[in-house]
Amino acid sequence: MSTILHITSLPEWETALENGTYTAPSLAKEGFIHCSTREQVLPVANNFYRGQTNLVLLVMDTEQVQAPLKWEGPINPVTGQPEVGNDKLFPHIYGAINVEAVVKVVAFPPKADGSFELPEL
Repeated sequence: MSTILHITSLPEWETALENGTYTAPSLAKEGFIHCSTREQVLPVANNFYRGQTNLVLLVMDTEQVQAPLKWEGPINPVTGQPEVGNDKLFPHIYGAINVEAVVKVVAFPPKADGSFELPEL
């Protein structure tokens, strides 16, 4: 099983369970939901979520994700397009995530200094 990860808040995940699908603000704003591999998630967390609490990691089976999944370079903040020539490809989900694709939800608290460490997945 191939897995990807997404960082969200516990209340957002609880809402997704009630609705049957998970959406992130980036889906409406950018057209996709940002995800990471196991190796990518810590830099993402420490750059964008530092010090935030009540977070969870959604561990998804890529074969169960129903929306289109594309591997793309980081999005250029000026153009809004994937960076060309960047060899770091991130998983982007172009649609809502069906909750059945989430095989595990893991608490993701920050350390005392606000940084993150990878929990047992």
